[in-house]
Amino acid sequence: MAVNQIPVTVKGAELLKEELQRLRAVDRPNIIQAIAEARAQGDLSENAEYESAKERQSFIEGRIAELEAKLSNLQIIDPTMLNAEGRVVFGATVRFEDLDSGDAKTYQIVGEDEADIKNGKISVSSPIARGLIGKSEGEVVEIQSPGGVKEYEIIEVLYV
Repeated sequence: MAVNQIPVTVKGAELLKEELQRLRAVDRPNIIQAIAEARAQGDLSENAEYESAKERQSFIEGRIAELEAKLSNLQIIDPTMLNAEGRVVFGATVRFEDLDSGDAKTYQIVGEDEADIKNGKISVSSPIARGLIGKSEGEVVEIQSPGGVKEYEIIEVLYV
């Protein structure tokens, strides 16, 4: 992987493209309209709506530029096409058990922009993901957590 490439799942790439499309087709025209309406109110030096609209426009343009840069550097990885022979890799879904508590967790390892712990998606750069990558079903891994070192057994690795 090249230094500037950003790993992302197929779904993550679709979400970034959808956000960019929405910003260009909906948000940008709406903010231009809001600026025009605020400008029509007269004195811009004390016009809070105008200032607010200009700030929002700046945010939207910045986010568009950020997304365009990211999209040009994406390395899209389709977990269903991987042949990692049971090893944990980017895009894999991993079910593992805390050996102390017996709690089982299932997470998909995804890119930074896709991470959403509530929906079972952890960033590839998170301590848990870094500890799991390269390991296989049945292996026990030690992962440093805020409460100390935890041991987990990898129960299942899926490429879905």
